[in-house]
Amino acid sequence: MQKTFRYNNADIFYRIEGEGKPVMLLHGFGEDSQIWDKQAEFLKEQYQIFLPDIPGSGNSGILQHVSEVAITDYADCMYALLQHENIAQIIMLGHSMGGYITLAFAEKYPGLLKAFGLIHSTAFGEDEEKKQNRLRSNKTIDQYGSYAFLKAAIPKLFSKKFKTKYPEKVKELIEQGKNFSKKALQEYNLAMMNRPDRTHVLRGSELPVFFVIGTEDVVAPLNDVLQQTHLPKTAYIHILENVAHEGMWEATEKVNQYLLNFISEIE
Repeated sequence: MQKTFRYNNADIFYRIEGEGKPVMLLHGFGEDSQIWDKQAEFLKEQYQIFLPDIPGSGNSGILQHVSEVAITDYADCMYALLQHENIAQIIMLGHSMGGYITLAFAEKYPGLLKAFGLIHSTAFGEDEEKKQNRLRSNKTIDQYGSYAFLKAAIPKLFSKKFKTKYPEKVKELIEQGKNFSKKALQEYNLAMMNRPDRTHVLRGSELPVFFVIGTEDVVAPLNDVLQQTHLPKTAYIHILENVAHEGMWEATEKVNQYLLNFISEIE
């Protein structure tokens, strides 16, 4: 079911698939909710899956009247969506930037979560080198446009093996992002660049936390994320061998089963 609601003078698009225990899947940078289609198709037989397009992605408009968008602004938007749908508690799982939003949500609205998860994502903030890379990326986007930027950036998110075997799937993800505005991608870069370290959200968390880590992931490296997995009181840790940053596509069946097992254990 495709739905919209109005938030901060922007139309926010989301889908709801299935019925049952509510679960929200948040996509990452340069993607939209379609990145989760294979997971939603698998899980909707047992659960109610919320698939929002983060403001500025897919069919969702860019937030208005915000001088400098922060990750918490996107978390507040997800809070408004849940209020709009009268959802008292949910399991929230975020991929990459969606994980940063999930952490911000867990920090601000922990009472609304039954559990949460980081899929190819990290609680660490960014060092100076990464911040400079973000600024350079924004200059590239400004100069060449969002499509040219994503055409160069997205292949780096996949393992060499996957790119060689399934070049058409990499191209599919690039094409899904061809309508991104420059402003949306630049706002995401600045929001990610300025986000604080949120390892304190994980440390001692009473909520179960789900981790998916790719051994070939250069965005959320294995060693970085492993340092965080011991922080929550209860952690579900899954390592995908020879997988980079897009496990939902690179190892679909494994990720689907990991998600199903996790969600089924949350009361």
